[in-house]
Amino acid sequence: MEMVQESYELDVGNLMASYPHHNFASPPSSREELVKECLQEGTKLVQAIADALFNLPSTESPDGPLVQLPQPTTRLPREKPLPKPKPPTKWEVFAKKKGIQKRKKDKVLFDDQTGSWKRRHGYDRVNDDKDVPIIEAKATDEPGQDPFAKRQEDKKKRIEKQEKNRYSNLKEAVKAGALPSHVQLAATALPITGTQAAQRKISKDELGNVAGMAAHATASGGKFDKKLPGEKPPKHDKKYRKFLPVAEGSGMGSLEKQQTEKVLNKLMAKSSHEILNVQKAVNMYNVKKEKKGRSQGGRSSSTDSKLKARKSPYKKSSTKGPSKKGKSK
Repeated sequence: MEMVQESYELDVGNLMASYPHHNFASPPSSREELVKECLQEGTKLVQAIADALFNLPSTESPDGPLVQLPQPTTRLPREKPLPKPKPPTKWEVFAKKKGIQKRKKDKVLFDDQTGSWKRRHGYDRVNDDKDVPIIEAKATDEPGQDPFAKRQEDKKKRIEKQEKNRYSNLKEAVKAGALPSHVQLAATALPITGTQAAQRKISKDELGNVAGMAAHATASGGKFDKKLPGEKPPKHDKKYRKFLPVAEGSGMGSLEKQQTEKVLNKLMAKSSHEILNVQKAVNMYNVKKEKKGRSQGGRSSSTDSKLKARKSPYKKSSTKGPSKKGKSK
């Protein structure tokens, strides 16, 4: 067994074992023999990996002994090439120069205006401009200027500045060849970062499709977005549903008449026997009629014993009827 294990090629770092010198004594005659032989050899390989793991230095833990795997010796191929390093942004360069370290901020902060804990960002956030009823005037404020409108304008300027910085960072990433894949038009024009596919010219239709996808990426589906000069409305490939007008008009009666005629023509067509089974309807009518007659006969001939009335209701009504009248008299 030890001689066989020495010929195994073990890669404990990848938990992988192989036996390249294996030869069948005789070719398997059936699939069952081949599966059996493979299971036997696989069991030996797994046992060799387990023996190698127990020979490594271990440390005790509540869950059992732990071992540190060595570095893998087999280089496994990658499905995709290694991504290129993303160039640092202007802020990252500035923070590194000044020694500013990134620290984790709390998601919840205390709001002094409402006296409660609120989220830092998003809906109902802390120190929201909408929650401020009064803004104190400053000496630098211009007379007659609305402070609330000024806050909104400053916020728009900050957002525009952030977008400008983001575009400049993307331009730097394009120069370095490390543009994020979610920004690339990989499906239409540009190749994925790291691939060797040559760039091709973007057609007008492809640009229109990408612009339409970007316009519908907002929460409102692009309804409230500002239209570019010369931008056409998106095409509607599907059919529109047609409904009757809500208010009665000149064409209301004709449309309803057309719909009812369409239904009647479908019922009275040559293939109406497939839609309406006349024989079945007649049988159901006859059965209901018989049940109704039986129920009426049973009620008129009600007696003291319900079981006897069910067996022969007509005989009991004829025999016991006059006897009861005589007794009553």
